[in-house]
Amino acid sequence: MRLKIKLPLLFLLMFMLTFVLIGIFLILYIKTLVADEGHMWQGNIFSPLHFQMLFFLSILMGLMFVVLTVFFHFNITKPIQTLNLRLKKVNIGNFRTPLHSRRKDEIGDLYNHFNEMEERLYQAHREQVDMIAAIAHDLKTPLTTITGFVELLSIQKDLTKMETQDYYELIMKKTKHMVGLIDAFSMYTKNEAMFETIDMKPIAIHKLFDTIASEYETELSGFDFKLTWKHTFNPNQLISINEHMIRRVFGNLFSNAVRYGNNNDLHVYLTGYAQEGYAYFQLEDNGVGVPNQDLSSLFHKFFTVDKSRQMNNGGSGLGLASCKLIIEYHGGQINAFHSDHGGLGIRFTLPLSV
Repeated sequence: MRLKIKLPLLFLLMFMLTFVLIGIFLILYIKTLVADEGHMWQGNIFSPLHFQMLFFLSILMGLMFVVLTVFFHFNITKPIQTLNLRLKKVNIGNFRTPLHSRRKDEIGDLYNHFNEMEERLYQAHREQVDMIAAIAHDLKTPLTTITGFVELLSIQKDLTKMETQDYYELIMKKTKHMVGLIDAFSMYTKNEAMFETIDMKPIAIHKLFDTIASEYETELSGFDFKLTWKHTFNPNQLISINEHMIRRVFGNLFSNAVRYGNNNDLHVYLTGYAQEGYAYFQLEDNGVGVPNQDLSSLFHKFFTVDKSRQMNNGGSGLGLASCKLIIEYHGGQINAFHSDHGGLGIRFTLPLSV
């Protein structure tokens, strides 16, 4: 029961009990006055019987006060004290066991919201640490290579012009890779800042879907890959989106399918449908897929399934993280799954306009 219902009921019960006790006292008092006709009215006020009745009433009132005090202590004061002590010990660097509460009232909600806040703080801290570690790792690898080539060029003076040119080209390639990583990180941080100012406009889903599918069907055919697409959207269904950002989501998903599908006969499947107030978009491929243990981590910043594949294909580990950021800003959700076609499947939702 909620506190906003429980407390008024408790006070009402206490008021009724107090009213009943006072009523009983008055009835007994009047009866004694009527029974003792030989004495003055004032004389009966301080009789031993009346003192006993007042003493009994005082005890009952005192018990009611004790019950209220105990109730407030264990149901309100103590839980809040526990929460305050936990707040003083919050350490985002170390994960702590969540506060447990079986209560279904406002105190229970407060505990649950505190646990969610602590989890978000811990997750944000872990993402910052992982981000710094990922940036350091991804920059250190090409820097080490560049350093090695520069030392080689400075030591070996008898290199041919062709060998020297090859080394310079390798240095340039690694340098461009570093610049690409920094640009990707810069773009990701800009995305977070842009959300405060972007415009959302209503767009017919079927037109957006048809346009995107046609564009990528042509693009994939240039790589001798195939796209099969279908949807069940009707002309009256709209979504309120920033089209540029949603197109970037599709661009990232198709780019990942081509980069990491590792299949010379790559076949991509794009599906769309509406269900329970949301537009669903599903992109699958027949590539190599992703291991089970990595599915839940695909949308983490700088996460890559295979570091060597990242280096060879020029990935930054921020593509799917950017997709998640954009989709959640639009009020939708995105998740990964194993496709029935053998590869990876990505499904995201966008709320339909009412």
